[in-house]
Amino acid sequence: MFNNKNILITGGTGSFGKAFIKKVIKTYNPEKVIVYSRDELKQFEMQQDPDFQHESIRFFLGDIRDEKRLYRAFSEVDIVIHAAALKQVPAAEYNPFECIKTNVIGAENIINAAIDQGVKHVLALSTDKAVNPVNLYGATKLCSDKLFVAGNNLVGKNRDTIFSVVRYGNVVGSRGSVVPLFQKQKESGVLTITDKRMTRFWITLDNAVEFVFNSIKDMKGGEIFVPKIPSMNIVDLAKSIGQNCELKYIGIRPGEKLHEVLITEDEARTTIEESTRYIINRRSSGPSTPVSNVPEFFSYSSDQNPEVLSTEDLKSLLSIN
Repeated sequence: MFNNKNILITGGTGSFGKAFIKKVIKTYNPEKVIVYSRDELKQFEMQQDPDFQHESIRFFLGDIRDEKRLYRAFSEVDIVIHAAALKQVPAAEYNPFECIKTNVIGAENIINAAIDQGVKHVLALSTDKAVNPVNLYGATKLCSDKLFVAGNNLVGKNRDTIFSVVRYGNVVGSRGSVVPLFQKQKESGVLTITDKRMTRFWITLDNAVEFVFNSIKDMKGGEIFVPKIPSMNIVDLAKSIGQNCELKYIGIRPGEKLHEVLITEDEARTTIEESTRYIINRRSSGPSTPVSNVPEFFSYSSDQNPEVLSTEDLKSLLSIN
């Protein structure tokens, strides 16, 4: 799949980008793996890491807001993984225009550059916060998802660029997740929890990378791929990290949900369920192909998920003794 290919990942110095690149160079023989990001320090630190001292890796400084730079970076690229985004909910609420410039205008720039430079496959990473969004970050990612799906309508007859989206929940232990916060708070003996009813979808970094690999392999253009992943309750997570800590309830923050949704009832009308995933907007291959095979009024939400991680499951996942 990636052998002899030129692959570019935006936001390549992030948690997902580094895990993705490690697996690519370990499993395949790519021609080039281009790390596209705007932080020169993170690129420098990545270059010093023995895991990334590989002959195929190139480091390309640039911002997805800069369309001209993307045109240069996408030259002769076969596959683009779009992982760059402004993701912090409070920061997006306080700096809305900056979030829009990166998450929405940046998505448009990627679509235009990919089509004009002849990139074959573009897969954008999304989030459960894009579904029924209640904060600006989620709203920008919803807009981004719509842009990438609609990007397939912009490709002319003489071009074969295709765009799809992967949507999943919180990545276990990633930068900015609640796990590092709880681990730091554990030292004080008090863990802060917004609401004891809160649930979230969770996926490990390795599983996220594997899911992206499989989605690239299967994408035909226009799909939103959603993995079947477990949920967890925030109190169970806190207890798995700080068994003897006091739990302090501080209330839900602006722009925060009690539960997350990966597929809405409306999206279910065009959703196909498979053994390990759901596919929204799968293009029909003929009159006998079902548009949907999920029950009427189906939705995929973290509080109704049949697979829920227990405290012991979470300890194992986080390697806590």
